[in-house]
Amino acid sequence: MSERVNVDKKSPAPVAGAKVSEAKAEATLPALGPMGMLRWAWTQLTSMRTALFLLLLLAVAAVPGSLFPQRPANPSVVTQYIKDNPDYGQLLDTLQLYDVYSSAWFSAIYLLLFISLIGCVVPRAIAHYKAMRSQPPRTPKRLSRLPEYGTLVIPSDAGIPASEAITSAAGVLKKRGYRVEVRDSGGERPSLGAERGFTKEVGNLVFHTSLIGVLVSVAIGGLFGYSGQRILVEGDTFVNTLVGYDQFTPGTNFQSNQLQPYSVQLDKFDITFDRESEGKEGQPIDFSAAVTTKENPDAPAQQEILKVNDPVTLGGTSIYLTGNGYAPVVTIRDGDGNVAMQGPVVAKLQGDNYYSSVVIKVPDAKPDQLGFAGFFLPTAFISNEGISFSGDPELFNPQLTLNSYYGDLGLDDGSPQNVFELDVQDLTPLNARNLDAGGITLAPGSSYTLPDGKGTISFDGVKRYIGVDIHHNPGQLYALIFALLAVVGLILSLYVNRRRVWVRTGTHADGRTMVEYGLLARGEDHRLAAEAEAVRKLLSGEWHLDPDPDPTGSFQETPSSARDNSAGPAAKAGSATTPAGPTGPEKDQ
Repeated sequence: MSERVNVDKKSPAPVAGAKVSEAKAEATLPALGPMGMLRWAWTQLTSMRTALFLLLLLAVAAVPGSLFPQRPANPSVVTQYIKDNPDYGQLLDTLQLYDVYSSAWFSAIYLLLFISLIGCVVPRAIAHYKAMRSQPPRTPKRLSRLPEYGTLVIPSDAGIPASEAITSAAGVLKKRGYRVEVRDSGGERPSLGAERGFTKEVGNLVFHTSLIGVLVSVAIGGLFGYSGQRILVEGDTFVNTLVGYDQFTPGTNFQSNQLQPYSVQLDKFDITFDRESEGKEGQPIDFSAAVTTKENPDAPAQQEILKVNDPVTLGGTSIYLTGNGYAPVVTIRDGDGNVAMQGPVVAKLQGDNYYSSVVIKVPDAKPDQLGFAGFFLPTAFISNEGISFSGDPELFNPQLTLNSYYGDLGLDDGSPQNVFELDVQDLTPLNARNLDAGGITLAPGSSYTLPDGKGTISFDGVKRYIGVDIHHNPGQLYALIFALLAVVGLILSLYVNRRRVWVRTGTHADGRTMVEYGLLARGEDHRLAAEAEAVRKLLSGEWHLDPDPDPTGSFQETPSSARDNSAGPAAKAGSATTPAGPTGPEKDQ
């Protein structure tokens, strides 16, 4: 019978469940509406999780900029890359993978990250400002439930009432850096609330604000900065104009009027080679370029020294020494006896001991254009196999070895060419080792007459040259400042802890002043126990209490950092030395 009753009692459950299912099926969620959708989207965008995801996405989006050639850095390389990879080269161009840092998708990620960080920082800054202006939280009813809890007993003969004890405790905590509020100081059980560690959140806000500053600084540098390269031979002068650069990379919003017309002249370039270390003889150990600079055409000339990692700063740009080499000075006369080319030719480093390749193009020669290709050796040696090589980087035995060609150099149609390469496919050779005329070998001061009356070439001497990188980044200094601030903010947020302390005092029936205190941390704080111990010692010292418990009951301290609260002093109702209230132990309510 009882079983049947139980079945009857349970039988309505499926009916109730069916009704609930029907109600859920018929229920309709209210529509968010346009404003609701905007608020939801803003909440998602400004969450810290989204900001971290966008930061990671930005780093991933920058990877193609290292994998594929970038058009702003070298347009000709991009054009050649597309020709060499016809299958997917054009597709990559459509996806803007040759202009990664100015592409629409990279800019969108950058902008979203910027907005997300602002949306994270501003509300948190407002909330933190309000928290700093508010009073510490009210004193909990049962301090024994806090992670760190302890009690102190001030003997009756000390003459320190509860109100005076709470005032002196407030002074101790203020000296320790706490913001203190005393409550009910004239009552039977005065208490105080203290709080410190607001610098932790300040550091967090400084860190995130600095990230925004870094993003803005990098954006300013990308928009209004520029960079370029120039090779300077001894005696040459570089003027900061567009035509003065060998290669120039402008920012997105660069304007030519940003270029301040300063000038740099290379007076002399010196290299110090190691002549003492065994096994490293001939290695360069110091580079020094003496330059004459002018801030503008009317400014006085200044003598400066340009070294590696020690740039010269002019007109808001930094000029870095990045390379060097030799530039043989040659004079070439054409078949009509006219000087078709005269001056230094930059030799491109190719091997040890400044072994360098040399390319000379003479489009003004008549009746045929001339071209030369070969190598320059600062100190020429010949191996047993008859191969010339450079035995030392200094100019002990300079030698210029060339092959000569004539024909159309391909410069008249305006097509860009690499100055360090000579396309000999459409040229006719004049001099080469495999020809009857042989190759051209010149020492300083010597000359050579080309076959078939094509002209002459003379080797007049050798100069040194340097390669310089010129950078203008208006956001660079600000990026450095914000990066340092971000580090400072991160250190503060990691090593400063937010803590709260409460102290309550009362007078026992026998005249003793009973003190209890508790500490609480916001978040994890493995040093909270040490802070509780420090507070106990400071309070004991303020009231001249013995730091060790007194068996007579004149002083007792009960820490509670690693115990169950129910076993604390408040649970020991029969103990006459347990200070939980003005007239005896306070019972848990």
